[in-house]
Amino acid sequence: EVQLVESGGDLVQPGGSLRLSCAASGFAFSSYGMMWVRQAPGKGLETVAIISSAGDWTSYAGSVKGRFTISRDNAKNMLYLQLNSLRTEDTGMYYCAKGAIRGKGTLVTISS
Repeated sequence: EVQLVESGGDLVQPGGSLRLSCAASGFAFSSYGMMWVRQAPGKGLETVAIISSAGDWTSYAGSVKGRFTISRDNAKNMLYLQLNSLRTEDTGMYYCAKGAIRGKGTLVTISS
């Protein structure tokens, strides 16, 4: 059974940073591209970052490009998202995803 468990969400001030983590299990993690998606309050899902199975290719939504960095550690079955220069509009639930399968998410709140 695929399991994705996110952590690292918090309340931070605008301009701050966070690092989200996702522990993956139940599948061959190193064989799959992974992504982070988010859902702002009252809005739909937005894919914010994608990474290839080997970690050698990444892609970002325009809204986060230059501020967020996706990475992975295949030896540890871990996916990460570094969030810098956070803005109030980055507030939302952040999910680690393998295709259509998502974890339960971690809440990021940006507020002064």
